[in-house]
Amino acid sequence: MKAPQLKPQDISKPSSRLARIRAEEIPPLPSPYEDFNSQTLTELKEEKIANVEASLDGTIAIGIPKPKTREEEEKYLKAFLSGLRKLFEKENNWTFLQPLLLSMEHCARCQTCSEACPVFEMSGRQEVYRPNFRAEVLRRIYRKYIKPFGKVSAKLAGDIDLNWTAISRLAELAYRCTLCRRCASVCPIGVDNALITHEIRKLFSQELGIAPREIHEKGTLQHLRVGSTTGMNPMAVKDSMDFIQEEMEEITGSKVEIPWDKEGAEVLLLHNAGEVLAWPENVGAFAIIFQAAGISWTLSSEELGYDVVNYGLWYDDVQMARVAVRHAEIAKKLKVKKIIIGECGHAHKALTVIADRVFTGDLNIPRESALVLLDEIVKSGKLKLDPSRNDFPVTLHDPCNVVRAMGIVEPQRRILRRIAPRFREMTPHGVDNYCCGGGSGFAIMSGYNFAEWRTLVSSRKKFLQILEAFKNEPRETPKYVCAPCSNCKGSIRDILEYYQGRERSHIYYGGLVELIVNAMADMKKPLIKFD
Repeated sequence: MKAPQLKPQDISKPSSRLARIRAEEIPPLPSPYEDFNSQTLTELKEEKIANVEASLDGTIAIGIPKPKTREEEEKYLKAFLSGLRKLFEKENNWTFLQPLLLSMEHCARCQTCSEACPVFEMSGRQEVYRPNFRAEVLRRIYRKYIKPFGKVSAKLAGDIDLNWTAISRLAELAYRCTLCRRCASVCPIGVDNALITHEIRKLFSQELGIAPREIHEKGTLQHLRVGSTTGMNPMAVKDSMDFIQEEMEEITGSKVEIPWDKEGAEVLLLHNAGEVLAWPENVGAFAIIFQAAGISWTLSSEELGYDVVNYGLWYDDVQMARVAVRHAEIAKKLKVKKIIIGECGHAHKALTVIADRVFTGDLNIPRESALVLLDEIVKSGKLKLDPSRNDFPVTLHDPCNVVRAMGIVEPQRRILRRIAPRFREMTPHGVDNYCCGGGSGFAIMSGYNFAEWRTLVSSRKKFLQILEAFKNEPRETPKYVCAPCSNCKGSIRDILEYYQGRERSHIYYGGLVELIVNAMADMKKPLIKFD
């Protein structure tokens, strides 16, 4: 007998779990990956999860400790309602109040958003993962407990009892969405379920102090305390840059300069500090390109000045503003003409679309995507390019925060058409692209069994897209997924490692600047090497 369909009010009802990932319900992978089609989530041992909330779906992103007493539970509930009330007060949420109200009041429940959501599709169409499921839960709680005469209307819409089970599940459920906003882009009336999800995260962080450790303690707080989300202080970063400079000189055959703290430069380049550790060739490629193009640029050695990451974008407006304002202050101090944001998708959105709400006066320094500047450099003819050096299959992953949130679609494509003769698009692509599965902090979250859930569910659609893009190429041919975003690269790296994409299909990945340098005719050695 088929189980009854899950309803929003079920979120408050005691049960072992609301959803379960089943291997036979997940869309299958093609050859030669059939053996992965029987994979499912590792069941968490009872002793490991006895004291944390795990009844949503058997996966844990946050690890919320269960209240030990009724008084402690009541304290959580009061804080939740206080935070929910503040979301709808202009003085407490002036940044997002208007779009939040529009999204809360006007959902037609047509489920167009569900058909666009890769998490919903790849989960086997689990009801709890519909984009509007968590929004409807919040909507009903808001109407019942915050709006005037809400208890009367709640009886008509579907009542939700506010208890610990409901709010702890809602917190976890807010971290089953990558905030890619594909749902918002297809909604016929403009409802933004990803925004509602973000506001839920914000409520839990700002009012209850609940957020994933990887993005708060090891992310934002470490960033503000040490100067980098990686934990690298300025001296360590400079030492790493010296090594990168030496490596790039071997490739170019001539001296490569990486300028520091140069006042009055045209450009302050801000990197994701993860590139310095994981993909130093990306950092070095920027230096080669800017030097060859005659760009006046600099890096900043001040704390936060060498790391454009802003994890606050995903979960907490206060933390986002603290980091963004610091970036603007550093640029102002150096008297640069503009900030160029390197290959980091969420940094693009944080420092432009969202920072526009908090940058005022002389902090409102011009900011620009590196993709736009790179397009101008390639078009200018200042680089001697030989596309035959990139004579291998290339496809492009579109970072959600660059393409869908900001509309930067064509610059990267114009470059690839110029330097990669075997470039082909994924289907769909551009603003219709699918998330890498690592957005909104997922790429760095790995507690409990969450990394498995990410690979099996949220990243699976992207892996299928990659395989489809290269389906007509021989397996032994090296292939390159161009992902101009550090967070996306981390997610794609994990997908390829988990599914053995390199070993089975010879699929590699990297950024855009690496392809540009690889195509430069005067390089003594190739930058991209297929092992």
